[in-house]
Amino acid sequence: MSVAELPLAGIKILSIEQYGAGPYGTMLLADLGAEVIKIEAPSMGGDVSRATGPYFLGEQDSQFFQTFSRGKSSVALEIKTAEGRAAFEAMVREADAVANNLRGDQPAKMAITYEDLKAINPKIVCAHLSAYGRDNERASWPGYDYLMQAEAGLMSMSGEPDGPPVRCGLSIIDFHTGSQLAVALLAGILGAHRTGKGCDVDVALFDTALHQLSYPATWYLNEGVQVGRLPRGAHPSIAPSQAFKTQDGWLMLMCQTPKFWEIFCTKTGRSDLLTDPRFSSIPARRANLADLTDVLDTLLSTQPTSAWIALLGGHVPVAPIYDIAQALDSTHVKAIGMTDAVGHPDAKDGRLRLLASPIKVNGKRPAGKRAPKMGEH
Repeated sequence: MSVAELPLAGIKILSIEQYGAGPYGTMLLADLGAEVIKIEAPSMGGDVSRATGPYFLGEQDSQFFQTFSRGKSSVALEIKTAEGRAAFEAMVREADAVANNLRGDQPAKMAITYEDLKAINPKIVCAHLSAYGRDNERASWPGYDYLMQAEAGLMSMSGEPDGPPVRCGLSIIDFHTGSQLAVALLAGILGAHRTGKGCDVDVALFDTALHQLSYPATWYLNEGVQVGRLPRGAHPSIAPSQAFKTQDGWLMLMCQTPKFWEIFCTKTGRSDLLTDPRFSSIPARRANLADLTDVLDTLLSTQPTSAWIALLGGHVPVAPIYDIAQALDSTHVKAIGMTDAVGHPDAKDGRLRLLASPIKVNGKRPAGKRAPKMGEH
């Protein structure tokens, strides 16, 4: 599929971005055909992730950088100089949006808000991603993903009950917020195309993290109930929905409806569990979670994980608990084409393996393309 056939072909986005959250969001747009131009200041070494190790690709490039900026262009430009500002404003005239993931007080200082740019291009959409937003007492605060997981309560719900608070193994708030930046930016562009008038759109790491509390937040706000940590990552109200031991590893089992519990018991030869008063309903299973865990550990430990997947897969919601190598090397990942190899002059054999886009267009994943060299365009 050519770029011209992708849904965002013809959309031009300028992005003053660093590190993870902002670049992740604009990369999703680049995957879908938008022309995303990274504005990088040579005096700062460009996007800081170019220097994020430990695996580098020549000068001012790294595997970390490639993970978040594939398919984009790069223009080396010092916006804070008169010459650089003039060049930037010339680009704004032809752009649909200007995105950034700067500290909340910086867009106004750098004059990259809608108020600053509307005289140049009335349809421009200015998309801002910051740690805490631009309109409160924390606007000038720096902030990163792990801080948001901590303060928004997510770490209080992760890990074992008798252990310390635990963050997610990856920067999920960065990725969620980047995705919300992409949605907000596209909504702004649609509105500008309809009305002829652009706008500012804002997303913040902290707001996103708090929003991810979802139904536990609703329960607390209305019932005063706090969802804490349960063993094995168990669901707060449904059982069995957690990790269980197998003969050679671990299995995630999620019987979210009575139907799946019945199928599980029948297929594993334990129909007797259906009439056991401790396990005869979802509330009963949740109330007797410790007993249920012991019973299912004993049952599932009689066979390796692969045997249970072969028996239950497609009938009951179940998955093996893999490490990164097992996950990426699985036959399913190969079958669905979720890894890609892009040409890169400094990679081994001239090819760099990356994850492919999670979005398909007309049944096909957009073709991958390496991230740009500093100032390449």
